[in-house]
Amino acid sequence: MVTMQTSLKKKLERFYLDYNFRERLKHDPIEFPHRYSVPADVEVAGFIASCFAYGRIELFKPVIEGILSPGGRHPARYFKSFSLKKDGPYFERINYRFNKGKDILCLLFILNQTLKERGSLKALFNHHYRPEDNDIGRALGKFVHYLMNIDTSPVYGRDIRPYGLKQFFPSPESGSACKRLNLFLRWMVRTKDIDLGVWDNISPSKLIIPLDTHIARISRCLSLTKRKASDWKTAKEITESLKQFDPDDPLKYDFALCHHGISRLCKGRGFRDICSTCSFVSQ
Repeated sequence: MVTMQTSLKKKLERFYLDYNFRERLKHDPIEFPHRYSVPADVEVAGFIASCFAYGRIELFKPVIEGILSPGGRHPARYFKSFSLKKDGPYFERINYRFNKGKDILCLLFILNQTLKERGSLKALFNHHYRPEDNDIGRALGKFVHYLMNIDTSPVYGRDIRPYGLKQFFPSPESGSACKRLNLFLRWMVRTKDIDLGVWDNISPSKLIIPLDTHIARISRCLSLTKRKASDWKTAKEITESLKQFDPDDPLKYDFALCHHGISRLCKGRGFRDICSTCSFVSQ
């Protein structure tokens, strides 16, 4: 007798196998880190791209393009030697939704300070990551805490963290689902499909799904979670449910949940066929 769980796994596997990853690259911010081959450049481009991966892709894509452009072929080298005096005026002119020019400038200043002090984002994350942790939550919280405690007075004139800056750095410690940071970590850790796998010391089983409204609604419909809030606990619960189907790589089903066919399994719920987690509009 086929159980509902077995049936759901078969459907998720089918949608995963049918997913058009080549097409997705045209509609997803992961296209930016894919432009680079050096791991240091991949992670810097990925971090910047994930920070702005909210809203409509046709709006945030030019912003990411504008930020990465001065770095040419090696954004890691450029942002490590970044100068507020020399480079600042260019970035202060860039705005995106909640993020004003000074906030974007401060994001890049924080990146600059981290690269100078730690060498790479990977080195900073690895400093806090422990293989025995159940997931990346604790390390991510420490990672964000470090970034948010860099003195911002060289940018703002005093050590403050306005909303437009804090919006870049949600933390699981405050209960946030941390969609964009989890998206960044998925890009860096997973080696399959279109993910880049340049952080090879972390198991994909420790990742948490990048949770947005679409994924949360579909997951509730499919009984992957009973929680109503779209927060960190819900993201963890959904991930744990997906581990029943693949304990080593639960986030492979992120692609299946983005698939427009999944919405048909939840007919009548009024879902729009849009997955903003991967910024992909299903065709």
